[in-house]
Amino acid sequence: MTSPALAAGAPRAEPLSTLLLLCLAATWLIWGSTYLAIKFALLSLPPFFQMGTRFLAAGALLIAWMRWRGAAWPTRTQWRNALVVGALMLGGGMGGTAMAETSVGSGLVVAFIAVVPLMIAALNLLWGIKPGRLELAGIVVGLAGVLMLTQGAGFQASPAGLAAIAIACLTWSVGSVLSQRSLPLAPGAMGFASEMLCGGAVLMALSLAAGERPQWPPQPAAVAAWVYLVVAGSLIAFNAYMHLLAHASAGLASSYTFVNPVIAMLLGVAVLGEAVSGFEWAAAGVVLVGVVLMLRGAALKRAA
Repeated sequence: MTSPALAAGAPRAEPLSTLLLLCLAATWLIWGSTYLAIKFALLSLPPFFQMGTRFLAAGALLIAWMRWRGAAWPTRTQWRNALVVGALMLGGGMGGTAMAETSVGSGLVVAFIAVVPLMIAALNLLWGIKPGRLELAGIVVGLAGVLMLTQGAGFQASPAGLAAIAIACLTWSVGSVLSQRSLPLAPGAMGFASEMLCGGAVLMALSLAAGERPQWPPQPAAVAAWVYLVVAGSLIAFNAYMHLLAHASAGLASSYTFVNPVIAMLLGVAVLGEAVSGFEWAAAGVVLVGVVLMLRGAALKRAA
């Protein structure tokens, strides 16, 4: 999913050092593979339970690290904002993503998720932030690609999966925009840690309400996938992304939005044998063209 941190001020441009290249690889490869990891974790861990425990663990580790480094606790208002944003982005966004993956291939799910930057740009219209012509073209092309994607065999075979991923994209986008415009989190990583803790708690409440029961003992593959999601997906890749935001261009930092779907679809086909038709590949390609157009338009507008 796309982080609200993209709305941050322009970072300092630096040459692509070895560290920046490693950070870029982390956001491309690790985040691109997390959707496959979610699929493996579902072998024993139901969707809301899996995501809730993942974000509670990652949030606790991150907040402990930040406190050890001397960071201040979030204020009461910042905790309230973290609860609202966490409920939308993690409860609805990541919970819905995991729900979708119970009936839809991981590659198709992440191809649909590529529309999130376009949805965020559209929602920003409510705050009077109008897209430029190239951004608007990207939104139109991207949404056309998503409409094509929903007509493919994968989503046609699972209306429930389509509904889950549509809700996930909408709630993630709304939460992202609110965190930018109305509900600011605590500064830096402390804000993300509080969001993960609050979102994790909401997900566990959803798990309880849904009557989810994890398999016990869990399959080793599910446990390994869960650990990978916590350590690599939520901590390593997140910190790599934050470093990119601080030391590279916003366009480069957000490049994962159009690389992740390709990686996820390739992994789904190669590892899980997921079926992706030529039409669905073409639809994913149209979505990615829309994302590239929108990001390029945003970059030109910032330069102007």
